[in-house]
Amino acid sequence: MKKYYVSIIVTLLFFSCSQTPKEELKETEGKFISTDTMTQTTCPFLTQDTKGNFVMSWVKEINDSVAIVCYASSTDKGYTFGPTTEIKCSNNVNPHGENLPKIIFKPNGEIIAAWGANNANPKNKYSGLVYYAQSFDEGKTWTNATSLVTDTTSYDQRYFDMSLLPNGEVAMIWLDNRTKTDADGSTLYYAKTNGKNGFKNEKVIGETCCQCCRTDLFIDSKGSIHAAYRDIINDSIRDMVHVVSTDQGKTFSQPVRISNDNWVISGCPHTGPTMAENKKGLQFAWHTMGGGSGVFFNVTKDNGKTFSLRDSVSTQASAKHAQLSTLQNDHSVIVWDETFKKGENFNAVIGLQNRTAEGKVMTTKHISSEDAVSEFPVVKTISDNFVLVAWTQRNPNEKSGSLKKVVFKIVKVI
Repeated sequence: MKKYYVSIIVTLLFFSCSQTPKEELKETEGKFISTDTMTQTTCPFLTQDTKGNFVMSWVKEINDSVAIVCYASSTDKGYTFGPTTEIKCSNNVNPHGENLPKIIFKPNGEIIAAWGANNANPKNKYSGLVYYAQSFDEGKTWTNATSLVTDTTSYDQRYFDMSLLPNGEVAMIWLDNRTKTDADGSTLYYAKTNGKNGFKNEKVIGETCCQCCRTDLFIDSKGSIHAAYRDIINDSIRDMVHVVSTDQGKTFSQPVRISNDNWVISGCPHTGPTMAENKKGLQFAWHTMGGGSGVFFNVTKDNGKTFSLRDSVSTQASAKHAQLSTLQNDHSVIVWDETFKKGENFNAVIGLQNRTAEGKVMTTKHISSEDAVSEFPVVKTISDNFVLVAWTQRNPNEKSGSLKKVVFKIVKVI
């Protein structure tokens, strides 16, 4: 009996000694991803590797005409980032905050980087192409840049997004000039990787898309594939719509408006939607100037069949480029940028809002300096009360095209 009690005590002592104390998180000041004060960095994107470490990618300017995609990993929840990996084959990247280059890690160890490049031509001087590269040795070497589309009738591919599928492959959506209708707008395409063979079997999943707003691809906890984009409805209304596939991408639903904003605009707003998920359902945030201006939020509890009435996040007409993330406690965090006049300058700040699982607003605040122009934020969840946010920042007192720098910050949401 004594041996039994001794065994229990030893076991408990071993267990208690083997437990590491819970790390105490804290908010940080904004930090530059590059300490080189003369190098321009833009287009931050946040993801996680197969070990759960945060990874940030960004675009680094080499000279006035050449830039490349870079990335670095953090092993301390985003407080610091390690050595930079440069993806040399991405030297045709076109830095664009709404058409962010992205990086994704497959469970088998493969890394895929994708980016947009210019493809100006007589048909459309703003057109572009999507390229990607693969690494099979943890980023030590990369394949040559591969064009996403091989069909020569496609001369304009932009505003792509990609996400990891439940089977370990990667799905991608993008806007494409190829269309079977005379109506205005681009076509939304979908493709997925086939092992090491890259993206294959492209197909159309949406039409009459607004040509210059980012798309959003999201895989929910049940494996359904969701896509959101700005549609051109009745030739004049540019509202957000949602489609979903519940059969691993074989078929997609017809588009349903997430909100009847009825925004009539003859042009592209250059700001797309964002999605996230909590126990209550799928959440959306977007910019519109239809029936009110700014960034709005709503949810669907039935996989996109119906949507709640929209709720204002920011009523500033300049509020745009929203991004969503769900905290570990099922709260939602929305980040966005908005412009305001300060003295003789037009500055921009990053806003952050925390909502409960039911969508009730808890806190709203600005998290960047009011003395800068801060744009195109991205966000990843750290815990139930902390997020990692990154954005592109420049000095408003400098002329247009002045030096831009990627800033990242750990933020306490309350």
